[in-house]
Amino acid sequence: MSKTRTGGYTIGFRLGWSDWQKDIGALLEWATDNDIGAVDLGRDGDTVAPQVIAAGLRVGSVDLAEWEGMISGDAAKRSDAVAKNAEYVKACAAHGPVNHFIVMLPESPERPRNENFGFMVESFSELAPVLEAHDARIVIEGWPGAGALCCTPEGYREFFAQCPSTSMGVNYDPSHLIRMGIDPLRFLREFAERVYHVHGKDTELFPERLYDLGNEQPPTFAKSFGFGGSAWRYTIPGQGIMGWGEAFRILEEHAYSGCVCIELEDENFNITEATEKQGLLLGVRFLEGC
Repeated sequence: MSKTRTGGYTIGFRLGWSDWQKDIGALLEWATDNDIGAVDLGRDGDTVAPQVIAAGLRVGSVDLAEWEGMISGDAAKRSDAVAKNAEYVKACAAHGPVNHFIVMLPESPERPRNENFGFMVESFSELAPVLEAHDARIVIEGWPGAGALCCTPEGYREFFAQCPSTSMGVNYDPSHLIRMGIDPLRFLREFAERVYHVHGKDTELFPERLYDLGNEQPPTFAKSFGFGGSAWRYTIPGQGIMGWGEAFRILEEHAYSGCVCIELEDENFNITEATEKQGLLLGVRFLEGC
């Protein structure tokens, strides 16, 4: 199976939305034929994980079943979300240790951020004992969507202080840090012990466009990039500015044992089945050399 040169981390990919990726049997056959060793699943991990494992692949992560309800201003909704997620964690645990992927998106992003933060801490503190009992972990991705929490060092740092269970961790995706102007390697050095899963996604920056367009307003005449903004775009690993070799060295120092799964969001490759497969394989080959 494909592995990184530094650290020997299994390389896989996150399941996407394209039609060809909806046929799990065919997808797993393609993955094994191309020495891909892991797959990130959606909110069907309890039912699909056995197929992945039977095919000889690792499950990198599964999406947590309920997201926004965990950060709702309605206490009853939060309680229901915790209960639903607890049952899902137990069901997934039947297939082995599992990372549960989430972006901390609140139900009401217009609320003051500190209020939503409090709801988040309350809910995940209640879920933590279930995760601990079933050898499961939360892996938080810092995609800076509407009202999203835990996207910056400040947010992660405070969340881990208020919810200290080691079942709470990071889905390290440097592409989001880069687009926000946060040093991805410095972030990794600070939070490496909490990194339980890694997304192989990069970001290309365009300084001339940043000069022309800034980063506070949408362009009036210029077009934004697909899977990007005015002056940046997401790419497959190796076509952005991320220092992957150094990242793997840092992870190796901290005894990381998870996977590196490519999240394909790149306007050059998210076109057809053939180009998506090409993008994934190019990303895999690049990571093998890092």
